[in-house]
Amino acid sequence: MRIVELILDEDQEIGIEAISVVENPAIEEDFIALKSQEFKLAEVDKERRILMGALLIPNKPIYRRNGEDEYYIYFSKDTVLKASQMYLTQGKQNNSTLEHQYAIEGLSLVESWLVEDKVHDKSVKYGMDLPLGTWVGSVKVNNDKIWNEFVKTGKVKGFSIEGYFADKMERPKEEIKDELSKEDLQVQQIIDIIKEHDNEKQI
Repeated sequence: MRIVELILDEDQEIGIEAISVVENPAIEEDFIALKSQEFKLAEVDKERRILMGALLIPNKPIYRRNGEDEYYIYFSKDTVLKASQMYLTQGKQNNSTLEHQYAIEGLSLVESWLVEDKVHDKSVKYGMDLPLGTWVGSVKVNNDKIWNEFVKTGKVKGFSIEGYFADKMERPKEEIKDELSKEDLQVQQIIDIIKEHDNEKQI
């Protein structure tokens, strides 16, 4: 199975376009809707309507399927850093969507940082256990409909980024296996066994 690193196309200077609040993944062809990257949102302050969550996690294999084509994608720490910076320098902190389908107003990224200390990072206070280099954000919800009908009811459970990236190269399988979840690793082992079986047939 292919393992592909996605990078920012710095010549075009396009990266993360919006932050979406979602329940289920949307299947997009031209951009990445990373439901697999989601963590449960923390209600940091119910009165101020602030939500916190991971936006992008470095070196995490993410399973993708496009028709018959199955593969993993991942982002390096450097790409996560650049994406987090470009999102703010390009003034996109008010860009939000619902389920990657509907543009919504009243949601703003009010805090943005990278995890640099797994013990003392602010996210730890809210029960998150995120890898170093993870891009974390706090979003203020100034939209009554979204807050009352989607956040409070639990219809949306996480952040999911929307962005345009370029393929870099396939990453050696051995480098990434340690980062796969147990479930993903089992799937990979099954695929490897099938490939070995197919090769034996050909011989």
